[in-house]
Amino acid sequence: MKLLIRNLNRTTTEAELLDLFEAYGAVQSLQLVRDEDANLSKGFGFVNMPKAGEAKVAMQNLNGKIIGGFKIRVKKAEERVEQTASDELDDTSALDADSND
Repeated sequence: MKLLIRNLNRTTTEAELLDLFEAYGAVQSLQLVRDEDANLSKGFGFVNMPKAGEAKVAMQNLNGKIIGGFKIRVKKAEERVEQTASDELDDTSALDADSND
């Protein structure tokens, strides 16, 4: 299960996050989102835990916890829906049809 972690202190490291989540089970992957130019954390990241039960326990125990002086938010990450080129064409066709009325 992929979890979204928000409101992280920008000084929080991936190692610190890994330690937090491994206390509740196996961590398959972890990504701290960074500003490419400054190489600083953007204050959020993702943790993927293969066992949904462990991920739910981690979410329940870590959501609202103070880490690095910040009250973090942990929730299930929503799947990102990619829009295809044909979807975009369909959207613009509908707009064109509306403008002809």
